[in-house]
This record gives sequence, structure tokens and C-alpha cells, in this order.
Amino acid sequence: MVIALVITPDGFPLAYEVMAGNTSDKTTLKTFLEKIENQYGKTNRTWVMDRGIPTEEVLREMREASSPVSYLVGTPRGRLTRLEKDFLKLPWAKVKDSLEVKLLPQEGEVYILARSQGRRQKERAMRRRRLKRLWERLHELQRQKLTRDELLLKVGAAKADAGNVYRLVDVQVPKATEMVSTDTFTFSLRKEKLRAVIRAEGHYLLRSNLSGEEPAILWQRYIQLTEIEAVFRNLKSDLAIRPIHHQKDSRVEAHIFVAFLAYCLYVTLQQRLRALAPGLTSRAVIEKMSAIQMVDVHLPTTDGRLLILPRYTIPEKDHQLLLQRLHLVLPPQPPPRISQEIEIPATGDTSLVVKTF
Repeated sequence: MVIALVITPDGFPLAYEVMAGNTSDKTTLKTFLEKIENQYGKTNRTWVMDRGIPTEEVLREMREASSPVSYLVGTPRGRLTRLEKDFLKLPWAKVKDSLEVKLLPQEGEVYILARSQGRRQKERAMRRRRLKRLWERLHELQRQKLTRDELLLKVGAAKADAGNVYRLVDVQVPKATEMVSTDTFTFSLRKEKLRAVIRAEGHYLLRSNLSGEEPAILWQRYIQLTEIEAVFRNLKSDLAIRPIHHQKDSRVEAHIFVAFLAYCLYVTLQQRLRALAPGLTSRAVIEKMSAIQMVDVHLPTTDGRLLILPRYTIPEKDHQLLLQRLHLVLPPQPPPRISQEIEIPATGDTSLVVKTF
């Protein structure tokens, strides 16, 4: 399935739409734009889309509409190659710490070349980690005694794991009539491609018809795409929402609704941290607060019943400091409850049982 989010410029979610998984972004985008306008009204809305989603025809229709539609889209790196000479003539303008931009107006649009030092470091670390893992895996396969078919399967798995990094390595596999050996199975680094990737790391080419908007604002709006993707990945790890297979559409919709609510809480916590505890992330806070657990203390009574005391563990000093910074107060301890009758051992032992949740 395809999930589209409607959010504010600050990142707060307003609504979501669900489409079938075989939906083609290119063919249904126009209809989807009309649906959002009809359902949520016409306003000064900016459509932020990843590269490859809108076609040139759709973008032209958005520019030439009776009420022009504002858009900000990512642009394939191939277009950056075609515009490289034009960008070389332009100076870098610093819009904030670790972020520089170049603006290139063209035919009612503006191309924004953004260079982020933080994104460069992140992309470089990811590329090095994947390339190192791929290189070690290829060396392992070279030492193993495999048939050609087994080798092709394992190389294919290594390619899937490496992703785009795989194109930085030139891998030669044995021909159908050859045996697997260090002479027939070789690999080497494609240095020219690696240099090109290094030069492009941390660079983003954006395209928009908002020629009067501040570059820093455009960058912040576009980077929300990666933040949303990261949050949805965190829903499976930080929030422990494991994959669940459903058989009914109603249950699928309910699962998405729960995930959307979790995303709302995640973003709300993120915004609260920016204002009250800069430097902390939602993920770090969730990991820290996971030490506070809910427990049930079971106390058997002399008349054969069970007294259950629900309690959360007492926060430690660092937890209390964090709660104070966020202006949060824990609720009162839940009241006790009496369970059904239980059998008391003949010895009269009334042991204490604690269950942790």
C-alpha cells in the first residue's frame, strides 16, 4: 500500500490517505492532487515530492493551472550533470550553519543546489559502511568453494544488501563453461565512479516554482521527507510495532491508524524537545524512558483472594530531570484491585509475585 501524509510546514501531521500498493505515483498524482484539494480545501499549499514521482507533464500542468499549484520536488542526479556548467558560474551562499546553496532560475522555475555538511558526513559514513561490508563479503565468497550457480546466488544477495554502493565495484563472474576460481571470479573498485560519488555526497538538487521563497525554508521543507521516512522506520524499532499480517481491510486500516497516532506522538515529542531540551532526539528520550516500567505486585490474602497493586517504577534522577525539562508530570499510582479467589498452599505461605510489563 501507499500512504500519503498531509502535514503542516512545521511537520505536524493533519491527515493521511491510503492507496493500493500497485498505485503508480506518476499516473495517479493529478487525481490525488484534486482529491486533496476537494477534501481539505484550497489554500496556500506546497506539494513536496521525492524525485521520480511527478512527470514533466504534471509539473507543467501545476505551473499553468488557473490557480497555480506550488511545488518543491527532488531532481535526479542526472539533471545536475546537465546543469553543472551553469552552476559552476554561481557563488555559494551560506543560509545557515553547515548549509550552502546556489540558485539557478530557468523558465519560471528555480533550481536549488544545496550542500549540507551534516548530510555529507552522514552519506559518507553510510557509503563507507556498506562498501566495506560488500568488499569483505566478496573476499569471503572468493575463498569459499562454490559452484557457479551458488556463487551467482550469493553475489546477487550481496548486491541487494549493498544497494547503490554495488555500482562502485566491478565484479567479474565465471562464464557458464568456467570453474569458480580466483582467476575467473574477480572484483575491483571503480575509482572514477567513486570519485564522482564523493563529489556528490551531501548535495541535493531541488526544483520549485517558489522563486521568491527563502532557500533555507525550501531545504527544511524538503528534508521533512527523509524525516518522515526515518520516523516510519522507527515505528518498527523504537516503538516496537512489529510487522503484523492482516486478512481483512478493516484491520489493515486500523493498523495504519494506530501507526499514524504513534507518528503524531513522535513528532509532538520531537517538537517539544526542540523548544525545551535542544540536542535531544525522540529516539534518545524513548530509550531513556524505557527504564520506567509498569509492574503488578500480587499479594495473596488470608481469605483466598488476590490483591493486585499496579505500580510504575520510581524514576531515577536523570529521568526526573528530563521530566522537569519537558514540563511533564507522571500520573498518580493506579489504585489496587481485588482478583478472584485463589488456592492458598497448605503451608500458609503467602508469597509475593511481581509481573513486569
